[in-house]
Amino acid sequence: MRPHLLPEITRQIMRLSEISSKLACQMRAENDVEIQGIAGIEDAGPGDLTFVSNRKYIRHIKNTKASAIILDLDLPEVPIPSLRTANPYLAFARALELFHKPVLPAPGIHPSAIIAEDAQIGPDASIGPCVVIGSGCKLGARATLHAHVVLYPYVCVGDDAVLHAGVVVRELCEIGHRVTIQNGAVIGSDGFGFAPAGDGTYYKICQTGRVVIEDDVEIGANTAVDRAAVGETRIRRGAKLDNLVQIGHGAQVGENSVLAAQVGLAGSTKLGRNVQAGGQAGFAGHQEVGDGAIITAQAGVHGEIPAGAVISGSPGFDNAAWRRSVIAFPKLPDLQRRLSVLEKEIESLKEEIRHRSGK
Repeated sequence: MRPHLLPEITRQIMRLSEISSKLACQMRAENDVEIQGIAGIEDAGPGDLTFVSNRKYIRHIKNTKASAIILDLDLPEVPIPSLRTANPYLAFARALELFHKPVLPAPGIHPSAIIAEDAQIGPDASIGPCVVIGSGCKLGARATLHAHVVLYPYVCVGDDAVLHAGVVVRELCEIGHRVTIQNGAVIGSDGFGFAPAGDGTYYKICQTGRVVIEDDVEIGANTAVDRAAVGETRIRRGAKLDNLVQIGHGAQVGENSVLAAQVGLAGSTKLGRNVQAGGQAGFAGHQEVGDGAIITAQAGVHGEIPAGAVISGSPGFDNAAWRRSVIAFPKLPDLQRRLSVLEKEIESLKEEIRHRSGK
């Protein structure tokens, strides 16, 4: 369903010139058309604003039914009104906000919420149905806790933080300002620590530490960030964690690092700033990854990774070498067959030489 067909609560209508002004784009249009929503270039219809940020979609421009399009500055003129910018994808992201009216929970405290007497609730906070807030908790201004959020005792949640339904934050953990935690995430669960007892059993190591989530972090649905055995697990400012990410005890995720779905960090892994890890990448633990490193999807990483490195494969190694290896892998059976033929030919030549020499 296109945005302008959604219920009236989410509907917006804006002139293209107004959108251009809000997005700081160059407007190239003969008519100041009305825009009612945002849509992908293949699905857009009349009244929609669409965009092209990946050049492989340029071929769809001639057939789009959209009323206007967001494009890069250097692309040729198109037959429909356009907004020009050096970063079309960012402009698209900001345009979505112009046409989206979030469905917000009711302000105040729902009567079914259970809040400890000594908990401190900031001004204009919103606390949904069946929320549980333990003793000694502190909730910042304008923080939002959706239904069934549970805060164990002595949790701190910063200003403008949003915890979606089903989030659990364990004791002593700290959530910064403007943090978003999606449904079902667990912050501060026990780290996976067991000491072999010598008789084939394992003795649980008490997880006495905590988790600190710094400002402007987003954590995806069903992600788990484990508390440290001692000290803290820390997710630094601006980091983005996708759904189903596992952060082991005592790990650190650097500023503005991005971890895609099912990335797993074993205990005490330290990621630098602006690290990018693709889906299902795994880190062996007790290792450091330098600033700006890129770990591609499904890579298995061990040892120290220098800043700026691009790592692929399992076990992980340099991406350029990995790409050459991947090309070679399908050819290995044929190469093995040809090698076997060559070995037989060499043995035959050796036998012929021995025969001629009389040996």
